[in-house]
Amino acid sequence: MAEDRFADKPGTLEAPAGHADAVTPSDSEDLPFVSRALYVGGAGDIVVDMITRGVAVSFIGVPVGTILPIRTKRVRATGTTATNIVSLY
Repeated sequence: MAEDRFADKPGTLEAPAGHADAVTPSDSEDLPFVSRALYVGGAGDIVVDMITRGVAVSFIGVPVGTILPIRTKRVRATGTTATNIVSLY
């Protein structure tokens, strides 16, 4: 079992993410947990709903391997062409 030397430290937003989930873009379903960041495994566009507004925001031409440091509640299917998206939280 791996030892976590930081288990007793508070998890602030500046700390690395401790969890990750594959994202299935949806126009009607929120992510299970608000992200700290999104990892993009396949280049393309990403359309998201940020946590403070319900308005769709587009990130155009996101390159492979990018980590977008955004707190989002939904990755929309409409307009999202990027693939292999992972939510980090």
